[in-house]
Amino acid sequence: MTTGSFVGRFDLDLGLRDASLDPANRPTRRMLAAAAIGTEVNDAYYAAVELREAIEWIHDGHPGGKLKLSMILGNACDDYQRCLYFILAGRGIVQMLEDLDWLESLLEARGRVAGKLFKRRAPVMPQVRPYVAAEPDGPLVTVARDFDQGPSWYLDPQLSA
Repeated sequence: MTTGSFVGRFDLDLGLRDASLDPANRPTRRMLAAAAIGTEVNDAYYAAVELREAIEWIHDGHPGGKLKLSMILGNACDDYQRCLYFILAGRGIVQMLEDLDWLESLLEARGRVAGKLFKRRAPVMPQVRPYVAAEPDGPLVTVARDFDQGPSWYLDPQLSA
């Protein structure tokens, strides 16, 4: 494609690009925004929601929370969700939930813009798929109903410093 093919097209990833480069955002938020660049609009949003819900279930003591999270991490079709989780792993449950909620807000706004542009038949820039393989080609997490939770699930690192 030539540069001219992008003129007059809206970049759906513009907000994510800005957030990923904004020094006012903490590093985990910048990483989350960068990880979402190029992902399909609805898939990115619903994957983030599903991951946040699983982590929230564990935090709230919901009996199916651990199984849900391990199913997400052991799923052989979504590297994006694993990427989001491992960006946040060990950062503390409160920060994990805050950062995922922040990402959801960005992705929801992106989806609303995409929907309006679609209704108007406005041209958008083609998204470059961020993953080179259609399925994971590395090790997956074992699916389990229960797993040991370390201190990051219970302590707020900002309070323990």
